[in-house]
Amino acid sequence: MENYKMTIQYEGTKYDGWQRQGNTSNTIQEKIEEVISKLLDEEIELSASGRTDAGVHALGQVANFKTEKDLDTDSMLMQINRYLPKDIRVLELKKADLRFHSRLNAKRKTYVYRIDNTPYGSVFDRKYAMRFNEKLDVKAMTEAASYLVGEHDFKSFCTKKNMKKSTVRIIYSVDISQNNGIIEISFCGNGFLYNMVRILTGTLMEAGRGRIKPTDIPDIIEAKDRGKAGFTAQPEGLFLKSVEY
Repeated sequence: MENYKMTIQYEGTKYDGWQRQGNTSNTIQEKIEEVISKLLDEEIELSASGRTDAGVHALGQVANFKTEKDLDTDSMLMQINRYLPKDIRVLELKKADLRFHSRLNAKRKTYVYRIDNTPYGSVFDRKYAMRFNEKLDVKAMTEAASYLVGEHDFKSFCTKKNMKKSTVRIIYSVDISQNNGIIEISFCGNGFLYNMVRILTGTLMEAGRGRIKPTDIPDIIEAKDRGKAGFTAQPEGLFLKSVEY
């Protein structure tokens, strides 16, 4: 048995998310599994570093699969990309330790959220950034973001109401930049809850609109109540940038 690690890039616009689902075949996982299974003439199953929602993109998703075959990874990589849709690409394929698991072994993940805060909206960013007309105060957003760094219970920033597992996570950094009206927020942490990055972004945007004060963030965290946090930002602005092991 061999174990292979893949780094994957995809535009999530037309897909129903990463994870294979019973009610749709239009998922990124299924598209890749189908291609590899046909090439190997055996059923394989991908394990990913995490699920991305419908419409969310990835610059560096990581997944792994096991097979009985000893692959020529360079040749296999070319064949996989030959048959995949043009909005999904495998950037790297290499042999991994048999015990490697893309989700369980992940140490850090970095997500980037992009907001189009230009006066009229960018034609070329409409699928890759959330359009927001109201002018955002990046300084207030940056101050608010500083309160998110560290180990906290992020239950207020999770859509799922009945989480059986711990909602405590560590955020190592939140960096915000602005270039010609495009705001980028980079979140680096040891893991993220369901919709957590999009809710964190919506909350920071509320600070940028002046609807909450940056100093309200600790109280929102302490409340452990989804209703206290901001809105869930739209999926098209979110990118899984990288996963570290």
